[in-house]
Amino acid sequence: MAQPPPDVSEDDCLPEYRHLFCPDLLRDKVAFITGGGSGIGFRIAEIFMRHGCHTVIASRSLPRVSMAARKLAAATGQKCLPLSLDVRAPLAIMAAVEQALKEFGKIDILINCAAGNFLCPASALSSNAFKTVMDIDTLGTFNVSRVLYEKFFHRHGGVIVNITATLGTRGQVLQVHAGSAKAAVDAMTRHLAVEWGPQNIRVNSLAPGPISGTEGFRRLACFRSLPMWLCEDVIHLLKLLSIPSQQTSPQPASKLFTGLRKPGLPQHPFPSSSWT
Repeated sequence: MAQPPPDVSEDDCLPEYRHLFCPDLLRDKVAFITGGGSGIGFRIAEIFMRHGCHTVIASRSLPRVSMAARKLAAATGQKCLPLSLDVRAPLAIMAAVEQALKEFGKIDILINCAAGNFLCPASALSSNAFKTVMDIDTLGTFNVSRVLYEKFFHRHGGVIVNITATLGTRGQVLQVHAGSAKAAVDAMTRHLAVEWGPQNIRVNSLAPGPISGTEGFRRLACFRSLPMWLCEDVIHLLKLLSIPSQQTSPQPASKLFTGLRKPGLPQHPFPSSSWT
């Protein structure tokens, strides 16, 4: 197997890439990626595009996603549409999805990657701070999935991959808000997989762990790092993306894939902070 490419320290495209799969594995597919302007979402967009996929990257910051789209298009030669949206606002999501469908005519893949996190002890965590993370991570995942279902997936099928976290597997200090939100996303994944599976919509979750060079890792810098480009996890993600045709028999439900917790996560208290 080819070796993973060299790591990079910020949101720039990889200086080189050796395909682990056929270069046109995702040719002419269209992926809608929330949180695609930076971090994990940016790298997922790049790897998809290097395998022939067109992407829509969405974030609250239009300047950020616009710059990211220029980098991605220049590095891969594929189309990348930057859009501004807040995953907590259904009307904004509807407008963004309609614009993406107008541009590409379809959406095959949804990657729910938008998230918010920070370190804070439960005793200092305000209700507003807890709700904010739940609204972005959990409600945002449902909002975007629900809009895509209504606008395209329920008629044409598709793939949804929710980026979750290992936090809820065994509990983690200073992370009750994020761990609770991501655990809810994992539960949502299972429910939607069963409910939407018969309509050729496969719903899975992927928990990659802490990734160096991302905003999340900079906020949670005490965690052990993993390679930036998510070598093994992106490979698993690509394996999930064989879109069934309209002529194939629908599956009764999709199988849930959740990445395993990476070893060595610290169990001691971290420096505290609060967010209100």
